Amino acid sequence: MKEEERFLQARREMVEQQMRMRGVDDERVLRAFLQVPRHEFVPEEYRLEAYADCPLPIGSGQTISQPYIVALMTAQLGLKGDEKVLEIGTGSGYQAAILSKLAKEVHSIERLETLAKQAKQNLERFGSKNVHIHVGDGTLGWPANAPYDGIIITAGTPVVPAELFEQLAEGGRLVAPVGSRWRQILELWIKQGGEIEKEEVLPVVFVPLIGKKGWPEGEV
Repeated sequence: MKEEERFLQARREMVEQQMRMRGVDDERVLRAFLQVPRHEFVPEEYRLEAYADCPLPIGSGQTISQPYIVALMTAQLGLKGDEKVLEIGTGSGYQAAILSKLAKEVHSIERLETLAKQAKQNLERFGSKNVHIHVGDGTLGWPANAPYDGIIITAGTPVVPAELFEQLAEGGRLVAPVGSRWRQILELWIKQGGEIEKEEVLPVVFVPLIGKKGWPEGEV
């Protein structure tokens, strides 16, 4: 079996065993995970582990999240295809690539310029045309293109910054891991009638969200 065929088979197994069997049943989301080659978004030395049920290092002390968690967070956004989405924490660009299949427009903010450059290269190779990568402090959002129908934070934050709620459109959904440095609760926030309602999804552990309204860099 050729390498690409093996990766495709591994991707199918990832979707069925790690996602569908755990309750992720949005067919658009599952189809996106079948379409995006996760092995193209991890360092060369981890390509063979790309579809394992675990996070993997991507350099600069950052990780690409466990596939199930990426799928669960993506599904919480409830995307139909015509939305504008903001991602906080680009990493290697994998989550942005998934979102590019599900939303009309994706803006992603990365604090580390080296990772932002790598993510751009990964997304260009994949062929994503509707993803815009910005270098900056993600805890402040990206007001230039607000409001957003969906906001997803891919690092653990002590609180959801008020700036992000302000940039969330009416009817919009925000997904974030919120809590302490080593333990968070994945939360879903929905903006209705100017009010924000919160649902708790499940306990998670993410790398820290560093920034003015996140964790100070010297404390992590």
